[in-house]
Amino acid sequence: MEFHRFLFYASIILSISVYLFPIMANSMGINYGQIADNLPSPEDVVPIVKSIGATKVKLYDADPKVLKAFANTSVEFIVGLGNEYLDKMRDPAKAQAWVKQNVQSHLPATKITCIFVGNEVLTFNDTSLSNSLLPAMQSVHTALVNLGLDKQVTVTTAHSLSILETSYPPSSGAFREDLVDCLSETLSFHQKTGSPFLINAYPFFAYKGNPKQVQLDFVLFQPNQGVIDPATNLHYDNMLYAQIDAVYNALASLGYKKLPVHISETGWPSKGDEDEVGATPDNAKKYNGNLIKLMSKKTGTPMRPNSDLNIYVFALFNENMKPGPTSERNYGLFKPDGTPAYSLGISSTSNVAGSNTTTGETNGKPLSPIPTPPSTPTSSSTGYLSISPATQGRYEFVGTVLLASLILTKMLLW
Repeated sequence: MEFHRFLFYASIILSISVYLFPIMANSMGINYGQIADNLPSPEDVVPIVKSIGATKVKLYDADPKVLKAFANTSVEFIVGLGNEYLDKMRDPAKAQAWVKQNVQSHLPATKITCIFVGNEVLTFNDTSLSNSLLPAMQSVHTALVNLGLDKQVTVTTAHSLSILETSYPPSSGAFREDLVDCLSETLSFHQKTGSPFLINAYPFFAYKGNPKQVQLDFVLFQPNQGVIDPATNLHYDNMLYAQIDAVYNALASLGYKKLPVHISETGWPSKGDEDEVGATPDNAKKYNGNLIKLMSKKTGTPMRPNSDLNIYVFALFNENMKPGPTSERNYGLFKPDGTPAYSLGISSTSNVAGSNTTTGETNGKPLSPIPTPPSTPTSSSTGYLSISPATQGRYEFVGTVLLASLILTKMLLW
């Protein structure tokens, strides 16, 4: 792509950004993946990030070109250490060398606030990775302490929702029993260092797996009757918030009720294969547009209405070199030439689910209770496709029962 052509498109984006994104969240985050051979230069990405009002960016590495391009922009960065580095990062000397080169060298010009070590490690069923995760996190944190950076940069890791064993209803959310010991040690680390718990959540896969049973409006934040958690009487009118509250409950069950939860990835593809039902520009527009509108309200979930959600939308660009189904290459808000993949067309407040989040009534009428689900999934369609947009571009099917598929396939049997 020619540079002048890109500048032309970038100027258009900046001039119409108010139309495309009329209401922006003050703390909107965006995932900036780079598994592609046709993306604009990092310098040319800066105005695109600004055009959508994003104030936070999550990288899957610590690309120096990107970090330098965003110097003095006040955009906050989460940088990543890929799974392939975990074993090396167990060595404190190597961890400190990495932090000096990839973090300290960019501060304070570029505002790096967090390092996530590993992506969805615990659901790869690889003991060498899972055994290296916490030691790597500890070494990186120690390096930050030694360099006097631990007060401004935290250390965490990103998890798939498949770490949940129980997810129905949200109030009964619990982690997989085989992961409890490992997670407990990691959660203790989070509590001691003040770092957030990161979760990647994709309601798209619930709809893809069960389009006849999953209510589309519920996953797209569109107006709908919603469901009630019978244990708490909390009303849920969108799946993402129910997923988040299931995680809150899982954390509380292990004694970490106050640990902050950040949604490190969520999004909807604008294109997919024939069997990827729901992957359309219109659905992507509704999901991301309505999500951003909800973020602008600065309200939390029914269980934590006053908590800042800190959501990172996936993703900035379509990435043409990602492996897997067609959807993997079409999560971007933008095409590689800098033009929008679709207009977000953000709805008005009255048309976005989430306005009434805690009561058990709609227009003064009680909502139907949630039907009791079967104790086990009936087929492998309840599996969760775990996107791993890190450098290695891996993806996998995880057969664990997740809220993403349970909450609607087993609850919305109207």
